[in-house]
Amino acid sequence: MKLDWQESGGLVAIGLLMIALLLTLAGVETIAGYEVLAAGQTAFGFLAAGNFSLGVLSAGIFSVGVFSVGVFSVGIFSIGIFAVGPFAFGMYALGFYAVHQYGSSLEGESPAD
Repeated sequence: MKLDWQESGGLVAIGLLMIALLLTLAGVETIAGYEVLAAGQTAFGFLAAGNFSLGVLSAGIFSVGVFSVGVFSVGIFSIGIFAVGPFAFGMYALGFYAVHQYGSSLEGESPAD
C-alpha cells in the first residue's frame, strides 16, 4: 500500500494528540519552558493545537514548528496544503525532499509524455 503524504495530516494530528495524552497522564506540564499542551485560538506550546499554533509539534490552520501540520505550515517536517521546510509535503510544498522527489520523477519521462 502506497502512502499518500498529502492525506496524512489527519494521522499526524492523531499521533500528536496521543503524545499529548501520554505526557498529560504522566504529569508532565512543561518541556524546555514550553507548556506541554496548548490549545485555543492562538496556541504556544510543545504540543500546540489551534488556529494559530507555534510549538515543537504544532497542528492548526497556521502552524509553525519543528513538526507542523496545517493548511499553512512552516517547519523542519511540515505537512499541509502550503508547506515550507526541508522535508515538506503538500500541494504547494517548498522543501528539499519535495523538490528532489519531483525532480526524480521527471528524470524517467520523455518530453512527449
